[in-house]
Amino acid sequence: MERTYYASGAKWEEIVGYSRAVKVGHTVEVTGTVAVNEKNEVVGRGNAYAQTRYILEKIEGVLHRAGARLEDVVRTRMFVTDISRWEEYGRAHGEFFRDIRPCTTMVEVKGLIDPEFLIEIEATAIIS
Repeated sequence: MERTYYASGAKWEEIVGYSRAVKVGHTVEVTGTVAVNEKNEVVGRGNAYAQTRYILEKIEGVLHRAGARLEDVVRTRMFVTDISRWEEYGRAHGEFFRDIRPCTTMVEVKGLIDPEFLIEIEATAIIS
């Protein structure tokens, strides 16, 4: 089965050896995505809702590059640094997925690669 890689140009991709997304058959896996823009600047500093929205927009963009849509997402995983802010993360997630209703997980973690990141999200899509 053909395997297609989608890069974002993030500095960590080359160092760690990963891709923004990988498509195999009808499945697209999107790697952990954080709120950092093309200039390597954190988007939504201190704002859990804004970071979540920005990340989901980035995920939607790479899904489109891979021929998928948000409606194809069957699972998301949210890694958050402060679970007490779950409503902020959840409100943004709901704005994208309220009608799609993928399986989702939200887990509090000790920290992410940059202390300014409040959330990291992974997604799995199966193109219908």
